[in-house]
Amino acid sequence: MSTNKDISTLKDQDEKNKTKVYCTFCPSKMLNAGAARLVNIEFNLPYIHRKGEGEADQQELITNYWLVEDMYTFENIGVSHTVDNVKYLACADCERGPVGWHDLSTKKSYIALSRVKHE
Repeated sequence: MSTNKDISTLKDQDEKNKTKVYCTFCPSKMLNAGAARLVNIEFNLPYIHRKGEGEADQQELITNYWLVEDMYTFENIGVSHTVDNVKYLACADCERGPVGWHDLSTKKSYIALSRVKHE
């Protein structure tokens, strides 16, 4: 889990991501620098699994997310089927995830800082 000190190095003075955001499992780039804003929101995200693996019912409470206002901001992202007015987000290339979620009511997307690489 990221500490506040780690998070402060990832954001600029406007709370935007300082670096590009990548998948932790493959070289796929999800977001360019400055594309998302840091928000603290509690959300239970299912544990990361590969396509076809079980344990999708186990969840992790995560509180630090990059808020992406528009789906077209993403460089590369995969989207799941709708589950309770939410679409889970995964890597478009290796399909690992979820790395975040898309709220259908607000049309906003959230990427968990702890589930991506920052370079």
